[in-house]
Amino acid sequence: MAVSVGDTIPDVEVRVLGEDGAPTPVQTGEILGTGKVVLFAVPGAFTPGCSQVHMPGFVQNKEELAAKGVSKVACISVNDAWVMGAWGEAQGATDIMMLGDGNGEFAEAMGLTMDGSGFGLGSRSRRYAAIIEDGVITSLDVEEGGGVDVSSCDMVISKL
Repeated sequence: MAVSVGDTIPDVEVRVLGEDGAPTPVQTGEILGTGKVVLFAVPGAFTPGCSQVHMPGFVQNKEELAAKGVSKVACISVNDAWVMGAWGEAQGATDIMMLGDGNGEFAEAMGLTMDGSGFGLGSRSRRYAAIIEDGVITSLDVEEGGGVDVSSCDMVISKL
């Protein structure tokens, strides 16, 4: 069952790429649980929709998000921390926290997994965007199809 507006963000261990280039474990409850946070999830780093549409919207609108009171923007995917770090660097996402959910445990805890085996991806996260305030989900928009519509940065900004 998927999380809903009003639920607390799941507290799961994921990884970020540390300053030393090594994957560092972090708890989602801690890093997403304070302030106004925008979290967006993608099925896979470096994939076309994620790289050409989804991520660029958040990179290009970081000032507008901050002006709306967003203290942190995070991107999560069922990829390892090295891939997420490389993708963030390639996208110029210096102000976006890149979270590697390598085992898909966060996607599962959110109740937002998808079967991408038909595309050779295995179990992945569905594409979505959430606004989280002090650990509580205040907005959650999950894509039903293959596009980037309800989870786009423009839609998130309209809800802030």
